[in-house]
Amino acid sequence: MNSKTKQTNVSRRNILKFGAATIGTGVVTASIGSKLISPEPALANNDITPDVALRLLMEGNKRFTSGKSRNINQNLAHMKLVAKTQKPFAAILSCADSRVPSEIIFDRGFGDLFICRVAGNIATYEETGSLEFGTLVLGAKVLVVMGHKRCGAVDATIKGAQVPGRIASLLDAIKPSLARVDTRDANRLEATTKANVLMQVENLKASPVMSELIQAGKLKIVGAYYDLDTGVATILG
Repeated sequence: MNSKTKQTNVSRRNILKFGAATIGTGVVTASIGSKLISPEPALANNDITPDVALRLLMEGNKRFTSGKSRNINQNLAHMKLVAKTQKPFAAILSCADSRVPSEIIFDRGFGDLFICRVAGNIATYEETGSLEFGTLVLGAKVLVVMGHKRCGAVDATIKGAQVPGRIASLLDAIKPSLARVDTRDANRLEATTKANVLMQVENLKASPVMSELIQAGKLKIVGAYYDLDTGVATILG
């Protein structure tokens, strides 16, 4: 790793640490807001409530599954409009699976969604830090943790697969959810996938940064399950 990369990584960590330390003091708006958010008005509207943000997502999924997608904000003109600044109304932690593209599933486009994708949709330190940034600094009002049908990472965890390299770290993060499911469940994979989603929701809610936003009514964190066969995203719990 060269010195420039090290400096970039340190800067990112400092941003997140600063945000967590100041959220309860009122310095966030004055300091982080002025330094990290462009003074130009954002074109992706997140000046809404968490409930409205979630409703917008679910309405988009309904359009998608009914074959009536409007491809909102997916054109070149809108890409250019949000090129200088972003203000996403929703954040999503989803699986890295190639069949789970959030913008298509929820019929949204450039600047609308702040997305983190990782196998098994697990809330690692890095993913959590990114989502703290997306909610605290960028202002996303709803955070959806979305698992999906026939998730390979969850299936491998259930089977106790022996995997090479750092793949094992993904399975280790999913393992605690196994204890939440009856091993005799006929739909054990689906049940465990949903249990993992809800466990990751709990992990994210434990973030001091995001818990403060939730208490202030500025953020909602929910779990969802995506059906690969129908395209339907269902809110859990």
